[in-house]
Amino acid sequence: MTITEKIIASHADLPRVRPGDFVEARVDQTWSDDLGSPLTMGLLEEHGLKVWDPSRMFVTSMVNSPAQSIQTATVLKSIRRLTGKLEIPHYEMGKAAIHNALGIEIGKTLPGELIAGGNSHACMAGGLGCFATGMGSTDIAAILATGRTWLEVPRTIRFRFVGKLRPWVTGKDLMLHVIGRIGFSGADNAAMEFCGEPIDTLEVEERLSMTNMAIEAGAQNAIIEPDAKTLAYVDKIAQRAFTPVYGDRDAEISEEHVIDVSELEPVIALPSLPSNTRPLTAVKGIRFDQVYIGSCTNGWMTDMRVAASILKGRKVSDALRVIIIPSTAQIHRQCVEEGLAQVFLEAGCAFSMPTCGPCIGAHMGILAEGERCLSTSNRNFPGRQGHVKSETYLCNPAVAAATAVKGELCGPDDL
Repeated sequence: MTITEKIIASHADLPRVRPGDFVEARVDQTWSDDLGSPLTMGLLEEHGLKVWDPSRMFVTSMVNSPAQSIQTATVLKSIRRLTGKLEIPHYEMGKAAIHNALGIEIGKTLPGELIAGGNSHACMAGGLGCFATGMGSTDIAAILATGRTWLEVPRTIRFRFVGKLRPWVTGKDLMLHVIGRIGFSGADNAAMEFCGEPIDTLEVEERLSMTNMAIEAGAQNAIIEPDAKTLAYVDKIAQRAFTPVYGDRDAEISEEHVIDVSELEPVIALPSLPSNTRPLTAVKGIRFDQVYIGSCTNGWMTDMRVAASILKGRKVSDALRVIIIPSTAQIHRQCVEEGLAQVFLEAGCAFSMPTCGPCIGAHMGILAEGERCLSTSNRNFPGRQGHVKSETYLCNPAVAAATAVKGELCGPDDL
């Protein structure tokens, strides 16, 4: 069996599963945000149900927090009431974070586990070697009540990378390249498995950026088998014992793509699909109104350090505005302690507390009609960041920082 099949089989208490099987499986961890949790928790309250294990669930107020209207303030108030009544841990601003990042940071997302999050980018956690997938609010409510869920075992598509990565080519670029190659539905309901020496050289947080975007190719989950680097990353933060899982060497897979990265350069996704990709050199010179560095995809400490290394001693162009938002409160604090926040502020960037706001067009960076944003986030559908006639381009943090300085699309070597 593949690693994905082994994890599902163990959580379904079955000796073996095959692609296409429908199983009922135990869930190790789940979470919800201020968009889905009112419905999720409201269902439990409506039916008089209790949470099966509050330590296996948390809620973050991350999208519309701090409240940007009376309506969202009312929703956040209801979340405080419901989490209190159901005794579910609740993270608010100052302590909050984008939930799929927070689950990793606080050691509640671990190798070998089965994770179901109330957000399509919950698949990010697969970068640690767990099965992680996003679900709707009613599915999360059922998990809250029972600790179990149903799954269709996905087929596995393996992406084996070979060659040596060039400077400024990151995990984000590998993933954009893959999505551009197979299309936005090229991995529909499948498990995307990444392996190969270039993957081994990536920082763990770059691997998380890759698995984060699996849903943009239609996948149910993405996964990277945990190596020594992953286990060292997790061992420091794990809040419970875990057992890493590895696939059988002779496991059957649906298909395999071998991708030589030797000539790959930073990849840009043009409007209005993550699969509409081009190499950086093909689209240099495009001008933007806004640069956004952050989101669950690229708001990690690794991303903050890369952006700061390029912005240090430089000023952002007067032609655009720059927003930098770490994924979690801990990363925000660490940026301050390491002096990165000072670098961002001296360069002329807006540096904010964690929120999903600009990524989803909720607040703190909404685009007007005709405006264009270069973003390190994961999705660039029409109207994603504001007006339906605005445009979002996707890239890695190094390209975003360099573009912020020059005022037009470029790489760090162009400064």
